[in-house]
Amino acid sequence: MAKLTVLEVRNMKEPGRLSDGGGLCYEITKSGVKRWLYRYRLDGKQQMYVIGRYPNLSLSGARKKHEEAQSLVRKGINPALNRKKIKQANREKETAEKQQRANSFEFVALEWIDQQRGAWSLNHATSVISTLQNDVFGPIGSKPIDSITPPEVLKILRKIENRGSLEIARKVLQRMNAVFRYAVQTGRATYNPAADMQGVLKSKAVEHMPAVFDRKLGQLLRDITASKKMHVTTKLALQFTALTACRSGEVRFAHWGEVTLEEKIWEIPAERMKMRRAHMVPLSKQAVAVLQRAGKLWGTEGLIFPSARDSNNPMSDNTMSKALRDMGYKGIATPHGFRASFSSMAYEKSGFLGEVIEKSLAHEEKNKIKRAYNRAEYLEQRRQLMVWWGKTLHSLEYGAEILSLKQKII
Repeated sequence: MAKLTVLEVRNMKEPGRLSDGGGLCYEITKSGVKRWLYRYRLDGKQQMYVIGRYPNLSLSGARKKHEEAQSLVRKGINPALNRKKIKQANREKETAEKQQRANSFEFVALEWIDQQRGAWSLNHATSVISTLQNDVFGPIGSKPIDSITPPEVLKILRKIENRGSLEIARKVLQRMNAVFRYAVQTGRATYNPAADMQGVLKSKAVEHMPAVFDRKLGQLLRDITASKKMHVTTKLALQFTALTACRSGEVRFAHWGEVTLEEKIWEIPAERMKMRRAHMVPLSKQAVAVLQRAGKLWGTEGLIFPSARDSNNPMSDNTMSKALRDMGYKGIATPHGFRASFSSMAYEKSGFLGEVIEKSLAHEEKNKIKRAYNRAEYLEQRRQLMVWWGKTLHSLEYGAEILSLKQKII
């Protein structure tokens, strides 16, 4: 029968022991430790079990644990040894779970990504993580990587293909293959099930990035400028993408600290470039005008083309593409298509050397030996090329022929 009260326990200050009955005691040791004890006899021996410490364990809590301990003693089980066994089992379980997580596909994949970051651009790293999170981690992320079978890999790929994303399926297979290969290399798997997927993907007709030229390009530029539904940030980003012939990701993450308006230069750092080399972009006066307008709208610190929802973050990778689709250009034009427009028209009409045009597109020389010896940046020629391109786009948008004020208009 319970004897102690909450008040008695609370008011006890000096070392000593109070009994609650049934072997349950409240004790304050000489060192000041306050604890609950259970004194019992088992196998003919008097024994003591420390239930817990006060005040973390209240009187009512101590009585509940005391009843549980009494039940074990009646069954001939030592509660102190039983607690040790439970703790040991929990430790072993936790260790096994950690080991399982360390051998899971997701853990190995994230470790592989971390190993590769130094050689990747920020955009590419984000893309790799995104594809794995969206399509792979759900089905097999928690599974031990050495237990995943080819049919499981194929199931993931077929699900992606069934929604029409053939290019995503190709990228997912490529990245899964790299993760499994890394697992084999690090001793966490002996077999790469993705390696057996060669030839399994559905083939896709070669499609060139939708792009427009000449008069159609002029109409596209006019539609962008005239759009009343498009957010001004998106509009300026599209205009800047067209004028610089840069990749949309390079434009979305453009930072004011990379631009020198006086010298009309935008220097994109290596970590944001596809080929991991810094890229100098000469700016035409039309491109500078876009930047000046952006600066007046949002200031000249941080991102040049921030998200409409949060000025501290860049616009999403789908913002500019969606804006073009919403204007009726689905399958006709894309942000990346401006690069194709620039390349084709520059080769056909600008008169500049191919090396200058390719360098403006930040393309690397495929011949490694030639690339090693050809370090020319062609900066002055590229500056002239971008001036030509700025004038070309201006003429296409506002009229191929600009009349003099002295010319009679009929």
